[in-house]
Amino acid sequence: MICLLKKGELKFIGVVEVSGELSRVRIFPKFCVGLHGLDNFSHLIILYWFHLRDREEERRTLQVIPRRHPGAPQVGVFACRSPSRPNPIGLCVVELTKIENCILFVKGLDAAEGSPIIDIKPYIPQADSVPDARAAEWTLSGPPT
Repeated sequence: MICLLKKGELKFIGVVEVSGELSRVRIFPKFCVGLHGLDNFSHLIILYWFHLRDREEERRTLQVIPRRHPGAPQVGVFACRSPSRPNPIGLCVVELTKIENCILFVKGLDAAEGSPIIDIKPYIPQADSVPDARAAEWTLSGPPT
């Protein structure tokens, strides 16, 4: 059995300033150089921290009934996108509309205002799209995330 003796360390690289149809994500100045070339992509993968669910009782949650999917059964947190989970990390594919200075303007972000940004990755269709992927039937009702 492998035992990790040291905790990992996250460095938040930005914050969601405005959440909505067109969201605004501010990247902290020391990370702005990392945005170089990102405007060549139409879509991004944004990893963020569910800061509103970062409480010990939420981190102990291992089974949920996904609320945003009517009729969904109880499943493990690793079989859904619940914000209550051992490590409150969110993931969202968004459309990049523009970059101004250190601010990303995106559509489709499901993070709340104030959510810290963990990482940004370009969405690469060849690597990130799986045409024949299957999913549980209950995921077909409700929102895409």
